[in-house]
Amino acid sequence: MRITIVGGGNIGTQFAVHCAEKNHDVMIYTSAPELYDNHLQIVDECGNVTHEGDIQKATSDPSIAFTDCDLVIATYPANVMKQAAAAMEPYISSETIIGAVPGNGGSECVFHRLIERGNTFFLLERVPAVARIVKKGSIVRATGYRDELHLAALPKSKAEECAALISSIFDMKCIVIPGILNLTMTPSNPILHTTRLKSMFEDYQPGVTYESIPLFYEDWTDQSSELLMKCDDEVQAICRALPEHHLNFVKSLRDHYESQTVEAMTAKISGISAFRGITTPSVEVNGRYIPDLHSRYFTADFSYGLSIIQQIARFAGVETPNIDEVMDWYQKIAVEKNSFCYADYGITDRESFDRFYLN
Repeated sequence: MRITIVGGGNIGTQFAVHCAEKNHDVMIYTSAPELYDNHLQIVDECGNVTHEGDIQKATSDPSIAFTDCDLVIATYPANVMKQAAAAMEPYISSETIIGAVPGNGGSECVFHRLIERGNTFFLLERVPAVARIVKKGSIVRATGYRDELHLAALPKSKAEECAALISSIFDMKCIVIPGILNLTMTPSNPILHTTRLKSMFEDYQPGVTYESIPLFYEDWTDQSSELLMKCDDEVQAICRALPEHHLNFVKSLRDHYESQTVEAMTAKISGISAFRGITTPSVEVNGRYIPDLHSRYFTADFSYGLSIIQQIARFAGVETPNIDEVMDWYQKIAVEKNSFCYADYGITDRESFDRFYLN
């Protein structure tokens, strides 16, 4: 197949390697193609090469990236996914399969014109493994590969085909789940990142600086776990209020991390080997630090993650005081005001919400 990966960051490089390793013709669509080698590698935590492959090229030209393409996988952060849709729309054919990862962030709405045109569209719930760039354009470290992936597609009749394709690329079981809303509601980064940031920087305002910044996961605290679990409980309440959407695949983070108490959650998250060494997004200012409000942890996971869950709660008639508290905190310090809004796609109430996701 001719496959284009949109985005050459952590996830995009990982996906490009796996596709190239399976002898597909792979291009990476990126704003900095000059940084990319043709030979890409994935290494483990010890630096051993686990996967490698040769891509055709990296390009910033959408006419090259998307013309005559069989499969496009968009790995942009949610807050710029609309740019990916706009870039490919003039060039891809209606036969091109389009995928996006991760599955939250409202991509099903962003790509609605292409879906209506007849393109098959799928979402992956989570990435296959935690990936971090070692050398931009050539090496990425990937650890903690999952046992299986979950996928949903529009139209639903194409889901098995998409799942088989992804399974063949990653040599991993890929399970079809009932509907895309299961992925939109998955409380991974939209709950995990946002509650952690709020508990770390609750006192932040312009002018406040910090002597040091804890590691994001290894220094996880009970305060972060408590807020995480409260917001996760609210997500489950939203799912119960939408029975016709069959949201049984929206797994509670309590179950995902096998932790039912605050203390167990803290021990679990802080001890995950794949999370070791991951820093908190921050900027040095005169020898001290402030949160990096331009990081995708802020710009994507609040405005295109938690905000979507909050809007769905309103459609479902569910009160979410803890999610509201986290969003209120973010809106006071946000430097980028763009955010996902269902109303932009004609979804303004429960009726229009149900019509979009159930039809």
